[in-house]
Amino acid sequence: MDHPQHDITQALLDAYSGDKAAEDRLWAMVYAEVREMAHRELRGEGRGQTLNTTALVHEAYLKLVDQTRCTWRDRAQFFALACRVMRRILVDHARHRNAQKRQAQKHPVTLDEAVVMAEARGEDLVALDEAVTRLSKMDERLGQVVECRFFGGLSVEETAEVLGVSTRTVERDWKRAQIHLYRALRND
Repeated sequence: MDHPQHDITQALLDAYSGDKAAEDRLWAMVYAEVREMAHRELRGEGRGQTLNTTALVHEAYLKLVDQTRCTWRDRAQFFALACRVMRRILVDHARHRNAQKRQAQKHPVTLDEAVVMAEARGEDLVALDEAVTRLSKMDERLGQVVECRFFGGLSVEETAEVLGVSTRTVERDWKRAQIHLYRALRND
């Protein structure tokens, strides 16, 4: 997180006020970090993944720019929303892939196609998303920690900064969230 918090916060406020140049400045300041978040998340997606880092970043950008009508408080709020946007994109993409797999199962597939489909974790991602949604209803911050850590690929320190809590709180919440998600996914 290279740019000072104040610079990003000011660019967010300027973009909210309608300054198009501020949107460009904001994106220039956060692009590398959002790209790294996307790369970390996609690294675990497996060979069957058709969404690449650039595509995820650009889809996230389009959704985030659309969010400039929101009143931004600060840089942390922006990155929290970036994690949430990437989660939605990845889950929607997984749902789309799952629908395609169901359609493909109606036709014979080659061994290579079967291996690629087996490696794709789309169904797991959709199940995880549903479990995180249930977890968020029970404890919103636990859901936010999962969004930041898993879907955003943020470190404990970055998550603490985004959520405005201590690193120890994030570590505790991450452990609690993992236990709840493990139980939820095991029972699904």
